[in-house]
Order: sequence, then structure tokens, then C-alpha cells
Amino acid sequence: MRIGVPREIKNNEYRVGMTPASVRELVHHGHSVLVETNAGHAIGLDDAHYVAAGAQVAPDAPSVFAAADMIVKVKEPQASEFGLLRRDQILFTYLHLAPDRKQTRALMDAGVTAIAYETVTDARGGLPLLAPMSMVAGRMAIQVGAHALEIRQGGRGQLLGGVPGVPPAHVVVLGGGVVGTNAARMALGLDAQVTVVDKSLARLYDLAMQYGPALRTAYATIDAIEELVLQADLVVGAVLVPGAAAPRLVTAEQVKRMKRGAVMVDVSIDQGGCFETSRPTTHADPTYVVDGVVHYCVTNMPGAVARTSTFALNNATLPFIQALADKGWRQAMRDDAHLANGLNVLQGRLINPAVAEALAIDHLPLARALES
Repeated sequence: MRIGVPREIKNNEYRVGMTPASVRELVHHGHSVLVETNAGHAIGLDDAHYVAAGAQVAPDAPSVFAAADMIVKVKEPQASEFGLLRRDQILFTYLHLAPDRKQTRALMDAGVTAIAYETVTDARGGLPLLAPMSMVAGRMAIQVGAHALEIRQGGRGQLLGGVPGVPPAHVVVLGGGVVGTNAARMALGLDAQVTVVDKSLARLYDLAMQYGPALRTAYATIDAIEELVLQADLVVGAVLVPGAAAPRLVTAEQVKRMKRGAVMVDVSIDQGGCFETSRPTTHADPTYVVDGVVHYCVTNMPGAVARTSTFALNNATLPFIQALADKGWRQAMRDDAHLANGLNVLQGRLINPAVAEALAIDHLPLARALES
């Protein structure tokens, strides 16, 4: 199979779909890889590294899309890339279609076979291709939240961990999954007061056993969320419903009643956001203020630490890229039901039921999609 790796063009996105090490693995298995020039230059992965790994270097994105049987990216295709996709092509990347009707329609119109990293599953019920970036985003949420609490950034001028004689900031993490766990870990490491909210008692129990009395936990009810958010200096939105739009857990009315200069970091923004006042932002202009509360809603947070993120992501995606290349998408999915869950769009039809429900579009059941 001929695999294409274009340069990412989303605002301040410097990750790349495949590292030279991943390219070498695919070439070793008899495939060819075409990488757009300077695709990894910003993170120290130069064209020479890709050539040494066995890749060919293409001068531009149209050359990559035109030649490739499978496109491997990091972020969803941008508007200028929609017209480069074609019906006999596989697209393997993050898609986050539930809040994005325009992209969904564009993929359906292109007829491409679109497989989303974020809906591939594993035997434990996890999301193995989302987990590495969720770890990065969770840890970053505290880093950016602490910065946003500074006066110059619009925050209340509060040090996250306090100092002797001055209490630390109160950090509330909505969601105890991969993002939430990593956010809590970082906040605890900075000596903040941390409360994790989740609707799974089993998850709260695991967190309590892992971190002990240093971490507070709360069962997710409307009352509990409201009470904690109004007390918080920093709120991290870390909820996820696989493939579907994120639930809105904090209302605009509640934001009005929060502390002036408090900070909200919405890691769920890729799936529409879990705060009613959230709207997507970029690394170039990451924050805005609503009713005195600073909002950070960057849709590709891990892109800020693109080198770490690229290697972490490739460690997870490589086995699936290899399976798709070795077997073709249909056989690879017949052999691996977890990879099959990643199929979102096929030749003009929507496949993922959660996306279909979110967008009110009819879908083709997965079992029928996998029929020959």
C-alpha cells in the first residue's frame, strides 16, 4: 500500500502523522510512504530523517493526496483539504465529527473511508488512540490553567500551590478518566487542593485508593457540580462520551456566579465542550473572558508540545496503520472489532451511531458496512 503523510495545516499544529521510525516499519513490511516536505521539520524530524527511513518526499499536499491509498494525519482535514480526498482512499486521523456537521458532510461527499482515532477501542473498553493525547492534554490543562490564573492573563492572580500561610488554589476536575486523572496528578504535584467529580463510583474508588486523602472525590450530581464550580479557582472539563458530543455540565448562569478571575480549561472542546460558554480557540489566541471568568478552549492542546505528542501518538497508532496497510481496511476490521469501531464514514454513508445521533443523520450499521 502507498501511505501518504501530509504536513498538518491547522492553526499552530506541528505534530506529524508518522515518525521516521514508523515509516521504517511500514517500508520493512513492503509498503511505500510519501511524506510532504517539512512535515516534521518544526519538531526536529527533517526530510533527511524520513528519506533515511525509506520514505519519499513530496513537494506539496496535493502530490501526497493524489498518490496515496491511505492518508495518515493527526488532525481532521481542513477545508482546503476536502477536495483532495477521493472515493478509493482511506483517511486515518482524529476526526471528532459529532460537533462538526460541515466536515462530516465533506467526508461523505468525498466518498472516502474515514477511520477516526478517537473511536477505536480496546479489550478493556478504553480508547487506545485517544489515551496518549488525553494524557498530554490532562497534564497540560494544569500547566495552562496555572498560567491563566496570573493577573496579566486575566486571572485572579493566584499561585496554584499557594505558599506557607496562604492557602492553595482549589482545582475541580470534571471527569475521572485519562484526562482527569492526569490533570489531578499534576495539580496535586503542585500542592493544589484538588477535587475530582465523576459519575462512576468505581472510578472514584480507584482514584481514592491511588492518591489517598490528598485527593477529594465527589459523585457527579447537578448540585455537587454547581457547588464545586462556584468554589473553584480552576475548573478542568475532562468528560468524554466516545464519538458523541460532550454533555454540558456547567451552565452560563453558573459561570456568572463563579469567582471573578477564575479559570476554566475545556479539554472536551474537540467534542463540542462541556461548558455552556465554551467556544473553540487556537494556540495563537487561546483564551477569552466571559463574565469575568477566563476560558481556555484550544481544540488541539497537545499540538503545543508537538514532539512529545507525535511520538506518544505514533506508539499507539503504528499497529493499526500496519494492519490497515497489510490487510486492507475491510479485512483488518473483520479481524479486529476494536479497529472496526473506528470506522466513521464509508463511501458516502455515516457509520458511527453516536455521530449519527448527534448530527441527526441516518447511518449504515457497522455489520453491513463490513459485508463484501
